[in-house]
Amino acid sequence: MTTVRDPGLVVVVGAGAGGLSTVEGLRHNGFNGQLRWVGAEAELPYDRPPLSKEILTGAWTPDRIRLRTPEKIAELGVDLRLGVTVTKVDLEKRELVLSDGDLLSFTSLVAATGVTPRTLPGSDGIAGVHTIRTLADTLALRAELRPGSRLVVVGGGFLGTEVAAAARGLGTEVVLLEPETVPLGAALGGEVGRLVADLHRGHGVDVRTGPGAAVARLHAPDGRLEAAVLTDGSTIAADVAVVAIGSTAATSWLTGAGVDCTAGVRCDEFCETAVPGFYAVGDVSSWYHTGFGAQLRLEHRTNAGEQGLYVARRMLGLTAEPFTPVPYFWSDQYELKIQAYGALRGYDEIRVIDGSIPDREFIALYRRGTSLAGALGIHRARALRQWRAQIAAGATWPVSGGSTKAEFPRERRN
Repeated sequence: MTTVRDPGLVVVVGAGAGGLSTVEGLRHNGFNGQLRWVGAEAELPYDRPPLSKEILTGAWTPDRIRLRTPEKIAELGVDLRLGVTVTKVDLEKRELVLSDGDLLSFTSLVAATGVTPRTLPGSDGIAGVHTIRTLADTLALRAELRPGSRLVVVGGGFLGTEVAAAARGLGTEVVLLEPETVPLGAALGGEVGRLVADLHRGHGVDVRTGPGAAVARLHAPDGRLEAAVLTDGSTIAADVAVVAIGSTAATSWLTGAGVDCTAGVRCDEFCETAVPGFYAVGDVSSWYHTGFGAQLRLEHRTNAGEQGLYVARRMLGLTAEPFTPVPYFWSDQYELKIQAYGALRGYDEIRVIDGSIPDREFIALYRRGTSLAGALGIHRARALRQWRAQIAAGATWPVSGGSTKAEFPRERRN
């Protein structure tokens, strides 16, 4: 029988999916010691991906995204503090100060605080301007979207394109702004990005791309949004704006604590910081992935769950292996479901090995150097899964499993 190591008094900061999986992983793997859990929101853990889709459209009620019932949370025997934040960390004394004045001691600490949305300069306090991170954010936006209202979405990444699709389903007039050549081009490549742009245009979205589509300023003479002024000089009338220009790791609570938070909480291959007993999971964690030979910070729902479970086992001495998942993410937009495995950014070549991009049914493989870095599929879910194992095994290029239909070697993205 495996002996469980005692991590002492454990504090988990962050009550999202990563924090929940860490807490459950500790309890389900035999840890019966003191466990404290801190969350900035007053909500029990909930799933975030539906915020920009089913919750925004009203297809789901908030209760449907709860990850656990209050009864299940109570069964964990955790000292849960919701609606409070950490204001100070002393890693030498192993103490946290909370916003309500409480002092928490710890032996082991887990950061699971996620990310903070970036905002447009000068947009603070303007009525009608939104970011999306929390359930409250989405419900506030949903209250302003109605048939005929005019929405500007600033940013053509996953969040921006999902919001645009959801808003069109509500009958809202949508303008999608992306200063790069195509939406999602940096993440998925130009060919797939053009598919996404055409998909949105086909559903009535005014997609504007290129440097001229960047927002120079928001026009709000009476404190209420009236228009977005672009760098090309054009003006877009708007009742509502969603700013989806990326996010930063939520590490402000660690300011002055003496840990590297340059691009997330920097960890080794075991998700542990340079401070023994201090780990990070989910969107806030930047850890060394030995399989890809790179420092990664992933804003993927599946990674948060997997990493929390891994850290729980690592803290208890139940694994000596590094954390080397095959990243997985998906995006639902209109009738399209985009799914991918691996680390696609920074690719050197894309090959379509099944189906075709114009038909919107295909599998594309992504090469970085001499390795298979990732695989993306649209309407090919079952066939796509076979590539997960090859990515995990570190398959080299060229790979077997299909004939080359097309390749785009010059579209390198960093």
